[in-house]
Amino acid sequence: MVSRLRLPDAFAEQARDVIEGRVEAARPKDAATVVILRDHPEDGLQVFMLRRAASMAFAPGAYVFPGGSVDPRDSDRTIGWAGPAPAAWGEAFGAGETLAGGLVCAAVRETFEESGVLLAGPTLDSVIEDTRGADWEADRRALIDRTLSFAAFLDGRGLVLRSDLLRPWAHWITPVVERKRYDTRFFMAAIPRGQRARDVSTEADRVAWLNPADAVARMRAGELVLLPPTLVTLLELTAYDSTAAVLATEREISPRLPEVQMGDGGVYLLMPDELSYDLAGAYGVRPS
Repeated sequence: MVSRLRLPDAFAEQARDVIEGRVEAARPKDAATVVILRDHPEDGLQVFMLRRAASMAFAPGAYVFPGGSVDPRDSDRTIGWAGPAPAAWGEAFGAGETLAGGLVCAAVRETFEESGVLLAGPTLDSVIEDTRGADWEADRRALIDRTLSFAAFLDGRGLVLRSDLLRPWAHWITPVVERKRYDTRFFMAAIPRGQRARDVSTEADRVAWLNPADAVARMRAGELVLLPPTLVTLLELTAYDSTAAVLATEREISPRLPEVQMGDGGVYLLMPDELSYDLAGAYGVRPS
């Protein structure tokens, strides 16, 4: 079953412009998001999340996972690579080989840029144990300002990307009525032993390790804001009690594009019934 959630008037006017053809829908950018997992001795399964700064144009104040847009250089075929090849990722995500390689590279690069966690190692079966220090920070900043490509970064440090540390999870496309749109593939990954996720993102003002069920409860209490893909991912993760269980899951992935419709004097977001309560509480919209 599907529920209609009426959008706030301010957003509805923007949506009408797109639906009625006065404004052309934005083309979604290819992007990757990584859910970093760990097992906490008391809190159980946890995920690393960042709160987007209030100054950000897209989703200010929302709690999100590390991620970002694909850089054209992410598809560089000279990147040192260990694990499933781009073609295998393409099959998982329904993407061409070149794009799939770029998505995996963007996933690893953005994770390092936004958390300091690096899914790469000096050999095909090892992973770097620590990415703290002035030299690592200089490289991370150079990646962010695009003066250093990820291929050059890995090559300069004698590292290979560990695609086998990632698992495909979901594929979300931003609704056509949004001004900023993303075609995002979601990945899961365990934080490598010895590494520390840090508050280093220039786009976030707070970071936290959260139990998925607790994060959803805090959203319902009005303590934090979650976008629909983030909320759905957290709800899915409440079914698991460990990182190993999540990474062992095999998923059949198809694109999820939330639909928006006009009717009854308003503009509505269509979502599955089971999400109606959560989204209504998060966004101030009302079920119909």
